[in-house]
Amino acid sequence: MVAAQNSAAVTDVTPEQLEQWLAAGEAFLVDVREPIEHAEERIEGAELVPLSRFEADAIRAAHPDARLVFHCRSGKRSADAATRFQSNGEPVFHLAGGIEGWKSSGRPTVRPQSAPRIPIMRQVQIAAGSLVLLGVVLGVLISPWFLAIPAFVGSGLTFAGATGWCGMAMMLAKMPWNRASPTSCKAN
Repeated sequence: MVAAQNSAAVTDVTPEQLEQWLAAGEAFLVDVREPIEHAEERIEGAELVPLSRFEADAIRAAHPDARLVFHCRSGKRSADAATRFQSNGEPVFHLAGGIEGWKSSGRPTVRPQSAPRIPIMRQVQIAAGSLVLLGVVLGVLISPWFLAIPAFVGSGLTFAGATGWCGMAMMLAKMPWNRASPTSCKAN
C-alpha cells in the first residue's frame, strides 16, 4: 500500500510496497546518493543517478513509461529528486525513509567487499574532529588566530546539517581510497 502523499504528484512509498513492486517488475529504483555512498551499500537493483548530476529528461529517456521510485539515505535528497522529476502531473514515487527506512524494516542491502572500510560520514567526523582539536591546541599554544580553524569547521558542519550538502564529504569522496566507479542512467 502507498503510504502518504507529499504533494499532488509525489507519493511516498513504504518499503513493503516497493519490495512488492520490484519483485513483480513493476518499478525501477533510482538511487540519488553520491557514488561513494552507493558503493558502500545499496538496495539490490537500484541504479545510481547522483542528485549532483540529476537530469530528469535523461532518466525519462532511459526508462520511458517506467514507474520510477527515487531513494537516498534518509529521504531528503530523494524527495528533492522526485520534485525535480515531476512533469505534467505524472506520478512520481519516493521511498519513505530512504535506505535507512528500508533497512529498519528488515529488508536486505548489498554491501560489496570492495566498499570503503570506513563510511564517508565517519571519515567526515574524523576529519572535522581532528581539525577542531588541532585548531584549539594551536590556538592555545601558539596564537588565538588558529581558533579560526574550529570556527570554520563548525560553520561548515552547521551548513551541512541545515542543507544536507556537505563539502567535506564531497572532498573526501574524491580521495583515492574512496573512489567508486558509478553507473548511471543515460539516454539511449
